[in-house]
Amino acid sequence: MADKKRDLDLETDVQTDLDKPKMYKVLLLNDDYTTMDFVIDVLMDIFAKDEVEAIDLMLKIHEKNSAVCGVYVYDIAETKVIQVENRARKSEFPLRAIIEEEE
Repeated sequence: MADKKRDLDLETDVQTDLDKPKMYKVLLLNDDYTTMDFVIDVLMDIFAKDEVEAIDLMLKIHEKNSAVCGVYVYDIAETKVIQVENRARKSEFPLRAIIEEEE
């Protein structure tokens, strides 16, 4: 009986090391047609940026042709890209978002 209790204690002491999930950057890409106001709205609504941060990011996208809007696990990053592109398509803008693996 004592051996069974000892075996159970050993089994419960085992810890599992979990790897951190890979993280992915979501970038918005500049284009010549999407309005700055629309980009600001997307940044505020989809990426939960406040107005000041959204304006700063929009200007960075405009000046540098892209900017990181957030870093997420893959499923969330993919969802953000889909949300951006659906909203852009619905509003007849060519705004695009891409995913890059964080290094």
